[in-house]
Amino acid sequence: MIHRIAETTSTNDDARDARYRHGDVVWAERQSAGRGQRGHAWSSAEGENLTFSLVLEPVQLAVGEQFLLSQAVALALVDTFAACGIDTRIKWTNDIYAGDRKLVGILIEHRYSGPTLARSVVGIGINVNQTAFDPALPNPVSMALAAGRRFDRREVLDRLLAATERRYAQTMHGDREALREEYRRRMYRLDAFHPFRLADGTTVEAAVRGTAPAGALLLEHRDGSRHEYLYGEVQFVLKK
Repeated sequence: MIHRIAETTSTNDDARDARYRHGDVVWAERQSAGRGQRGHAWSSAEGENLTFSLVLEPVQLAVGEQFLLSQAVALALVDTFAACGIDTRIKWTNDIYAGDRKLVGILIEHRYSGPTLARSVVGIGINVNQTAFDPALPNPVSMALAAGRRFDRREVLDRLLAATERRYAQTMHGDREALREEYRRRMYRLDAFHPFRLADGTTVEAAVRGTAPAGALLLEHRDGSRHEYLYGEVQFVLKK
């Protein structure tokens, strides 16, 4: 069920409430404290975009396999945009890019029950019809800018929920290796050398080769060596 509200602090915070069950969506027009990964703020023009949280209860998924859920959600978004005529790529860890610009931010928060997941809240912010952005943001884009037309936000949400249901079923009951490989093929800057900034501030030329099963980014450096990086250990160097 979709629960649409005018304003809240954060839809992810709201969606933690036990009254929301698997498949429920909390959609807000305004978030006073919307956030992205690692506490980064998420801002959105009221009435122009989609800011919502989806509740999932992946009780069959082991804690060590939780990255599969991130892969499923990212692929569902890519599926949705393809149906809307927009080609996108998955920028590790949880962004969706159209070209070299950010279209979507994702924040997934988990609760555990012993060795398995108990509840996951998937927070998603999609730039749908916004065409003017805060100049402080480095590289935003919207569906409207990418496609040259406006979109019905409810139709976009319905498409995404249907795509997520399909990808979630693949995660739980389908071919997980096929899902992992498709995620790899859809990664941003796959198999091409680009600059990356390491945690110590140095810059290296490397190519994205995929991800490790637990979610670390696999990079191949110019010297042929391969390295795994966790979030915070490496950053994409993006064009202004």
